[in-house]
Formats: sequence, C-alpha cells, structure tokens
Amino acid sequence: MKVVALVSGGKDSCYAMMKAIHYGHEIVALANLMPLDDSVDELDSYMYQTVGHQIIVRHQELGYKETQGDEVEDLFTLLREVKRKIPSVTAVSSGAIASDYQRLRVESVCSRLGLVSLAYLWKQDQSLLLQEMITSGIVAVTVKVAAMGLDPAKHLGKELAFLTAYLHKLKELYGINVCGEGGEYETLTLDCPLFSNARIVLDEHQVVMHSSDAIAPVGILHPLAFHLENKADVQHLKLQDNIHDICTQKLGSVYEVHDSLEGCLQEDLRIVLGKIESQLLGLGFGWENVLYIHLYIDDMNKFSEANETYVNFIRQEKCPFGVPSRSTVQVPLIESGFSSAYIEVLVSNNKSKKVLHVQSISCWAPSCIGPYSQATLHEGILHMAGQLGLDPPTMNLCQGGPDVELEQALKNSEAVAKCYNCSVSTSAIVFVIYCSKRVSSSERLNIQEKQETILRQMKISHLQETDTYKGLDPLFLYVLVPDLPKRACVEVKPILYVEDGTDTVPEALTERSRSETPSHYWGFKPENWHDSCIQKCVVSGKICAIILNITSELATKICFDSQPADNVNNGQYSLPNAYMEKMSKFCIYLLDKVMTDNDFTWEDIMSLRFYIPESLQMSVQLLQPMFCNALFELSEMSHNNFKNGEEPIFNIVPVIGTGKSASSMDDVVTCELLARKY
Repeated sequence: MKVVALVSGGKDSCYAMMKAIHYGHEIVALANLMPLDDSVDELDSYMYQTVGHQIIVRHQELGYKETQGDEVEDLFTLLREVKRKIPSVTAVSSGAIASDYQRLRVESVCSRLGLVSLAYLWKQDQSLLLQEMITSGIVAVTVKVAAMGLDPAKHLGKELAFLTAYLHKLKELYGINVCGEGGEYETLTLDCPLFSNARIVLDEHQVVMHSSDAIAPVGILHPLAFHLENKADVQHLKLQDNIHDICTQKLGSVYEVHDSLEGCLQEDLRIVLGKIESQLLGLGFGWENVLYIHLYIDDMNKFSEANETYVNFIRQEKCPFGVPSRSTVQVPLIESGFSSAYIEVLVSNNKSKKVLHVQSISCWAPSCIGPYSQATLHEGILHMAGQLGLDPPTMNLCQGGPDVELEQALKNSEAVAKCYNCSVSTSAIVFVIYCSKRVSSSERLNIQEKQETILRQMKISHLQETDTYKGLDPLFLYVLVPDLPKRACVEVKPILYVEDGTDTVPEALTERSRSETPSHYWGFKPENWHDSCIQKCVVSGKICAIILNITSELATKICFDSQPADNVNNGQYSLPNAYMEKMSKFCIYLLDKVMTDNDFTWEDIMSLRFYIPESLQMSVQLLQPMFCNALFELSEMSHNNFKNGEEPIFNIVPVIGTGKSASSMDDVVTCELLARKY
C-alpha cells in the first residue's frame, strides 16, 4: 500500500515507518501536526508529540498548522488534505505502542477517510522494542524528560543507546515505560536507515524548564540551530533478503494545510445512502438495525472515495452494537442503467447481533480494509464480509496466482468462523465466489479444484477436532466481475448456519419431497430436467437456500416457443423481451415450488437477487418490472398476497457472468435466494 506516515520526529514514528517498509508498503508522504506558534515547544496533548517540531517542518513532505477544533479533527483535516493531494494514499502509519487513546482515534479518523491504519509497534514488548530500534540503526536523543529519576540537566540531549541501561533501572525502581510510552520522555531522531543522504546535527539548543518539581522535574530541549551532515556512504534499509532504496526521490513541497470544505465524495453514493437512511428512519429503524451491506460500485479506482462517503453515514457512533459486515465488488452498473453506486442492505427488526470487528493489522486475523465488520451473527446465520486472499500481517495479496489467493481467502474465512466456534467446511450454507475478469479460463478451473481440496482438508481436520456431525453441503455460486478491491483475483463471501446455545444437529435435506398438489403456474409443470438447474441447502424448519442456474441451453427449453436470441459482435447479443419475460416467470415458479416443497413461504425470504449478464444488453428499467410483475402474478394466482400490498423486495445485479462452476460462468439468469423461519 502507499502510506502516509504520521511523524513526530521521534524514534517510534521512524521505526514504525521502517516496519511498514519491511512489510512491503511504500512511504509516499510524511504528515506532522505542529503548534500554531513556532516558539511554542509543546502542546498539552494525549495524541501527539510536538517537541522538536522546529526540525520536522524542514524535512516533511506534508505538514499542518493547528486549526480550530479538537486535536482529532485536526488530524482528520490533515489526512483529508493528504488524500486530496496524493489520491493513491491508502494507509496511515503511526508509532502507537501501548496507548489505546492514540490508536483508537487514529483508527477512527482512518475509518472516516477510507484509510487503513498500520500500527506495527502496537503491544510489542517495550524492552525488546527499544533494543530493536537501537540495533536497527536509529540514533535518537531525548528532547523531553518528565519522570522520576530523569534529570533535565543530566539526561536531555542524550542518545538512547547511552540511556538504555539507566531506563531499565528506572523501570525496576519506579515501573516506568522504557520506551517512554507513558510520557516519561520524548525523542528526536537524528539518524536512521531511512535517512539515506544525510544525518541531522544539532548545533545549538536551549533547555526550557516546564516544571522544577523536586521529584519529577519536566524539561524540554528547544533546538535553535542545526545542519545536515552528508553520509560517507549512502545507506539503504535491508528488508528480509532484499535491499530497498528508501527516499531516493526528491522531496516534495512542504504544504500548510488549512481546514477546507472541498470534497471529493461520490454524489451518487451520497444520494443512495441518504435515501436508505430516510427509509430506515421511516420504519423506525437506523443503521444499527442493518446486518449486512452489498456495495456495488462502477469503478474500483473509487474504492477509497466510496469508503470516505460511506463512513459519513455508517460508523460506530450510529451502530453501538457494531457496524454492518460488507462485501464490495465492481459491476457494470452504468451499462445496465444504474447510477455509479448501488447498495443492498439486510435489515433486522431487532438489534441482537454478535459482531466481529478487527481493525488493527495483526498476524492472527485479517484486518478490515474498509469501514465494516468482518462478520455478523444474527439469529443463527453468520453473515461474513467478503474475504480476499490477504496475508494478515502484511495485508498484501498472496503471490502465486488466483488459486493461491483463493486458498488464503478460505483460510481467512476459517479464522473468522473459528471466532464463532464453527468452520466454513461444515457450517457454510452458501459460498459466493467473485472472480475478476483478469482471471483466465484455465485459472478459473484451478480455482475450483483448489476450493474443493482446501474445504475437504478443512472438513477432515474440523471433524477430527470436534467429533461432530458431518456438516452441511453448501451451495456454490461463481460470479465474474470487472474488478475487486486491491485488484484481487478472487473474493469469497460465505454464509454460515451457526447453532447458538442448543445441541440440535442441523440436518441437510438432500432428497426432494414432492408436493401432493403441485401448482402449474403460467402453464409450467414439473419436468425431470428442472433438477439440473437447482442447487439447494435446507436446514429442516430453519434455513432454505436456493440457487437457480439458467444456462442458454436451459433457456431454450424454457422459451421453446419464443423468438431465439440474435447474436451480434463481441459476444454481445440482444434478447427479445418475451424471452426474458418467460424466464422471469419460470424462475419465480421454480423458486416457489422448491420453497413450498420444503415448507417455506415468500414471507420467510431474507434476500433474493437476480444476476443478469451485461451481454444481454437489458437495462434495469426493463428487468425490474418484469420480475416484479411475475411476483405479483404469482401472488394473485396463489392467493397469497404480499403484506399490506407492498412491492416484493429483490435486487437485480448486473455482472459479466455467473455459473455453478468456475469454468462455465455463462448463465443467462441466476437466482440466489435465502429464507429463514423465525
């Protein structure tokens, strides 16, 4: 990721940058907050170190002078301006070690701006961390002391390497933080491997006493003059087995950032979110009632902008039980008559949910790359956010091809599932696997083979560990889309059934029960070939998941008396309206039959979406009324009217292609339905 580093000039922010580079990130900007008055040595702040800012301003790429409002809003303004000037920035590095106050506020600002927080020093052993910094080549001097045992006259301006043993002695005597995380001391970095051309030399300084307390005096070193000393040999930072050139580009300009109302938010997304918010309020709900969000955007290059707009509506303050889980993909919206943003929300009339929200990058679980939760458990169904093939500590996509990404995505899904004491290999109802159009046909086949192998291995391992039932047989839907977040090849979106507080063994129905009084709506009647387009997973009396895959071959059987499609160039073909109208009715007929056969009704439906390939050249303005009319006609024929005359709720999702296998994503229409009895 391209990173803006929050720098104070001290050892922690410099070492945090070194760690970020170690994990493969690129520092493209430095950001610093400083007092409005250059003569002021320090601000009274729990968030920022401002001692030594007189030197930082000379070397930063982007800076900020204090604006009105609290210190967190100052940081928001600064980082917003960084994003405006450098749109490629996607992450923020900070040197937080133990301060929840600092880390959580940085995370909050990052969430609002659609940025990722990198806190590689977080919760590290401070004794080991201090030694790592010194060993790695950081030369830092104390510019503030404020602890029992630290004397401004003796200890200001001293190098950390000189003070290390004494700091450990003070830790034993008084329990101080050896890295100064409790405000015991602050530092200024004069040299480190990041400084490739020169080191800083202090020529003149002044000691300013803030407190002459006999027990813990507070003193500050105020730099008055300094110069840069060229290094005899340009040093580069060695990372793993490779050598990375750091700071080889010319420094950019120093900007003073003033609060500005200039926005770069996507207007379409703002309108859509505003309408949803109004509808929720009209029903007596709020964003806290939302369990899951599907965010479809027309251009993945606008992913960060979308997140920035998103958090203006959906954030922790509005969702005290946790922000909703989310999946984000790029689909051909404009070509299908949509605006550039399209949102689908799953809402519950109660707020009883268990949310997993990991924001910090760590080694044990994947961090969010957007303002959403990894998973939400509600009424026995675990709605998991779309999982990419990200390596958790680096948040980089795994190298090796789409099948390697899929393997990591499944492992990440399993890590999330284990937080709820289940496994994707035994509890999954549905896997929706999004594939980027960049993935070739042969690579798609590898993806499916890898998916089958990994899930089989996970299932064997899980059953050996838990000695439980054999598990569910999940449905699989592969969806071909233009692009995915982080230019990933694959995104996995599982839905799981999780027993909560009972010993009931979920039983998947595999045999199809026949209705004693079958209904022949629109003249359709049961045919043996119908089973070939049906996937279903039923937990008796609780869950019913159905996927209908209508291929071109099946579409011909459905519409044998309709006009055939007219093929045109570039794989595009036009479909007569009557052709699609009949298929819409067939889909509704078959969904109704499968639900009825398994004792479910349309009132049990949680979600229903119809995936339509853009190659059909059919707009949502044409498709929406077709499916809506089919549902209304079914309601009238079955004498089972919708509640209060409301329109049926479903979603049209334009895609490049869909299918039950990764090697043949060429369905003409695909239906995905999830129903639950309460």
